[in-house]
Amino acid sequence: MNTPPNLPHRIAIVDDHTLMREGLKMFVENLEDFACAWTAADSQEALRMLEKDVPDVLVVDITLPGRNGLELIKDVRVLNPDLPVLVVSMHDETLYAQRALKAGAKGYMMKDAPHGAFEKALRRILSGSIALSERMSETILLAFSSGANPGPDGAIHHLSDREFEVFQLIGEGRSTGQIAETLRISPKTVDVHKLKIRQKLKLTEGTSLTSFAIRWVEMRKLGKKAE
Repeated sequence: MNTPPNLPHRIAIVDDHTLMREGLKMFVENLEDFACAWTAADSQEALRMLEKDVPDVLVVDITLPGRNGLELIKDVRVLNPDLPVLVVSMHDETLYAQRALKAGAKGYMMKDAPHGAFEKALRRILSGSIALSERMSETILLAFSSGANPGPDGAIHHLSDREFEVFQLIGEGRSTGQIAETLRISPKTVDVHKLKIRQKLKLTEGTSLTSFAIRWVEMRKLGKKAE
């Protein structure tokens, strides 16, 4: 989206954590040629705001109450296909960057990245480029050049975005109640996701989903592929 000369680039921010949301807003407002168009705490609020005011870039977190950030990106892609989206998340980029790009995002960066990286990512996206960390760019390029799948390996690649989010939280040792609270969904919905995950991963009754998920997450941290 091209901003007329002398007008700031307008950035909208979607994040359910007030401190992070306000911190990003303050950072954007302090950039010479940028302004914060609006902020939202969840996907539903963001879609309502987009009906009234389309910014130049939409900054989205992945973990949001209700429909998560990846689902929001897909909605935005249908409603506003020319609106570039930058994901800023606490989730490991090696696990989520490809999913975000597949959903329609133009960039992905970790929340612990330096402020300068955030500004650089915004400018790259505004120029029509893709914004990824150097490490993630190399990972994706190497994977595609070798014909390998740069995303999560094996059957885990076939989990839906929400199922993958639940799977990772299980791997972090979260209980059903804790996952429900984190994602702001009901424990019953978490149980449904768990059942679908077991089916897709072809886990037998005697195989613990929790043990499998914890092992997979730990091996990813060690930079190895889970078997």
